Amino acid sequence: MANEITMVGIAGASGSGKSVLAQLVAQRLSKKYGTEQVVILQEDSYYRSRDHLTFEQREQINYDHPEAIEHSLLVLHLQQLRQGSPIDAPQYDYAIHNRKRESLRLKPPRLLVVEGILVLHDQQIRSQLDLSVFVDVPLDICLARRLDRDVTERGRTSQSVLEQFQTTVRPMYFQFVEPTRQSADIIVPGGGENLKAIELLNAFLETVLDDAPAAGTASQGTWSP
Repeated sequence: MANEITMVGIAGASGSGKSVLAQLVAQRLSKKYGTEQVVILQEDSYYRSRDHLTFEQREQINYDHPEAIEHSLLVLHLQQLRQGSPIDAPQYDYAIHNRKRESLRLKPPRLLVVEGILVLHDQQIRSQLDLSVFVDVPLDICLARRLDRDVTERGRTSQSVLEQFQTTVRPMYFQFVEPTRQSADIIVPGGGENLKAIELLNAFLETVLDDAPAAGTASQGTWSP
């Protein structure tokens, strides 16, 4: 049995299905290894604290730019988990565009899935990952998914979601997110809807967790249904 932590990064456009893919992978592996041993860490949780700004000012921030995320803290937390130390992960409230006051105590699991649009953008984060995955979905599909999610789950208006998509989400995707596709070990078209890719990914991770201390030997390829 593997004793060392294995870290998997899942990146892609906002609304591409990264979270669904991460959840489906975690659900299956948790049944075998236990829920405390398979943990998802969201990059969104590391959006910077904006206590010094008003709500109106926080609304104007470009949340798709790398500077919006405290990657240095995320890197530190990944390093601490690798060293066997627990972390106090920040939590984020999308409704107020700010961090919550509460943090979440996480102990080092056997498998950590780090998901977010810019997970593969930061070289220090990439260096911590044993396996990197890029979810490849057309932007029009991402927009439709984002509209449904942000309106129903995050209390946004359709107009605000559309405006943000055109002014920041789309241009930042092409500037910062899409180029990280080249850094991925595995490219998954369709995200959480690609059941064959999920089965392959789960089978690979089971092998890693059972027989090896770390992943990172996969060559780049594309899995499609």
